[in-house]
Amino acid sequence: MATILLVEDNEMNRDMLSRRLERRGHKILIAVDGEEGLLKTEAELPDIILMDMSLPKIDGWETTRRIKQNPKTAGIPIIALTAHAMKSDEDRAREAGCNDFDTKPVDLNRLLEKINRQLNSAKGEN
Repeated sequence: MATILLVEDNEMNRDMLSRRLERRGHKILIAVDGEEGLLKTEAELPDIILMDMSLPKIDGWETTRRIKQNPKTAGIPIIALTAHAMKSDEDRAREAGCNDFDTKPVDLNRLLEKINRQLNSAKGEN
């Protein structure tokens, strides 16, 4: 399965989502803020990133922009995860470079569909 970097500062959200994704065979890497997310992205080159947008140190929007500006990491799909569910929040996430958008609380089946779609798209499948 895929290596997923989960960038999430909320311990309960991080624990719940990482366990559920691991049970489905994914390898989960964790970052607790945007700064750590940048470092782990470059060091580990995950298959996909789940990015909380409200992060300490560097927020998810800026972290995403920096990942997408780096030629080494620009091709990694990023799915924004946020409690902000307005259309303007989705637009802002996409403008920052996110490939997809999902709201919290996470609906696991919906998120898994988005993960699979992004992974297939990154491999050139549709």
